[in-house]
Amino acid sequence: MALGISLSIKAPIREDAEGKGRIGRAMLFGRRDYKKDSFEQQAERVFSSVFGTALRLTRSREEAEDLAQEAIVRAYEAYDRFDGTNFKAWILRITTNLYINKYRSRQRGPMMASLEDENVAEPMSTESQIPDRQLFDGLVGAEVEQALKRVPDEFRLAVILSDVEEMSYQEIAEATGVPIGTVRSRIARGRAMLRRSLESYALKEGFIKEGEDL
Repeated sequence: MALGISLSIKAPIREDAEGKGRIGRAMLFGRRDYKKDSFEQQAERVFSSVFGTALRLTRSREEAEDLAQEAIVRAYEAYDRFDGTNFKAWILRITTNLYINKYRSRQRGPMMASLEDENVAEPMSTESQIPDRQLFDGLVGAEVEQALKRVPDEFRLAVILSDVEEMSYQEIAEATGVPIGTVRSRIARGRAMLRRSLESYALKEGFIKEGEDL
């Protein structure tokens, strides 16, 4: 994908030493100008977050590559409208919106029951709470990732943006198009689901004893 020249050509996603996706720098941009130089510098810094978020959302490397590529293209096309304050939050909002739109467009059957039942009292998470990613540092990363995959989409997305990408509640609300109250609810419920899943694993592996909590 040579931005500004041929948007139909994809840039290769290469893996760094940690296995994280990154942009094929030399092939992403052709002719150089100020806009491309500025965008390239910012995109290189956050691409591992874009790709990592896409991978956790789609749970498929191939789909994550497609989603990350499309997010980069969309971000470049809209770069003139970027206000310059928080590039990472801005491009993750684009990534999130693309995912949500694609996910919803694939639904062809009856609409699923809402995960946000207004008549159900839900726990609310405050921004001052310690993210669960810190609570699970002693566990195996692969098991945490597997547990995260089992969390339903809306809740998984909220937890990823909050606890992995460290976005504020306001940024998550803007990225997902829901009120901050809904963001707090989704994060609290997502963390609870993740914690329950990991507690069984931690008990089995001896990280905690019967009757203890993570």
